[in-house]
Amino acid sequence: MSKPIYRDPVQDGAADPTVIRNVETGAWWLFYTNRQPAAEGGKRWIHGSPIGIAISKDDGASWRYYGTVRGLDAPGDPVRNTHWAPEIIHDGALYHMYLTYISGVPDSTLAQHPRSIVHFTSLDLETWTRIGPITLSSNRVIDACVFACPDKLWRMWYKNEADGDSTWVATSPDLYAWTVVERVIPGKPHATPHEGPNVFYLSGWYWMVVDEWHGQAVYRSPDTLSWKRRGIFGNEPGSEPDDLRYVRHVDVEVVADYAVCYYFTHPEWDETSQSAGPQSVNARKTAIHHAILRVVNDDLQFQRDVDLKLPLLNEKSAFQSVRTTGSKGHT
Repeated sequence: MSKPIYRDPVQDGAADPTVIRNVETGAWWLFYTNRQPAAEGGKRWIHGSPIGIAISKDDGASWRYYGTVRGLDAPGDPVRNTHWAPEIIHDGALYHMYLTYISGVPDSTLAQHPRSIVHFTSLDLETWTRIGPITLSSNRVIDACVFACPDKLWRMWYKNEADGDSTWVATSPDLYAWTVVERVIPGKPHATPHEGPNVFYLSGWYWMVVDEWHGQAVYRSPDTLSWKRRGIFGNEPGSEPDDLRYVRHVDVEVVADYAVCYYFTHPEWDETSQSAGPQSVNARKTAIHHAILRVVNDDLQFQRDVDLKLPLLNEKSAFQSVRTTGSKGHT
């Protein structure tokens, strides 16, 4: 029941999923980092990645490959560059993408390779206009998450690699001008390093989950300003052979009094005994899955084993089936 819902048919390295509804067609679009597991040379397999697209016309019950996003490279940059972890939202008129961008295809993850978050806009999710990089708390920032907050400001949470792999926040009145505010969740050496923040509102609380590489740490807030840790999920295996590994870099779509959690795994990487990262081509390959999140007694509950054919993004057709299924992986 926890089999993958999608694997990239070209490179088989789909990671960092983000899902958004096309307001014109009603279809759901899945954007993802299109890693290159077979690439040779150091860390080149995670660099040089385009952004892949898959589309679902049945509310998430099935996904079809739709190519890669074009036109994301900076003028004057090399022919091939690195695109990671797009965050895509709709403001009522435009789509906004906040993309992690690295110039070229580095063979390492060392500090001499700056990372930036670059803003794009679109009317249709296909053609994107480059607005430009955002000035944040360092030149090594990745994994933007943008959310409309109750104080009428937009907030962007992101990973700051130059500050011990911590989460920082910036605010904006209009999605264009951003002001860095503060560190929200510390990283090393004072706390667990992490990445991939994702924020959503569900059942009376704001929630943030961050990827600690052994599951997703959960934080809860009444107002998006102060956060308290509430546990971890995705650190226990699912029931299927393809879903035994840690839940990585999630995106959450709230549907009603439940939400759909999209995540990726390395099905063939023995991650508990190989801390250096996946070394073989097969271990580097990835799969995207979905799961259910609910709030029970003011805590977030993660249900990993969900029928991959359920149209989870449609409350009327999915929720009755989902709510009667057994749960697993409480925080």
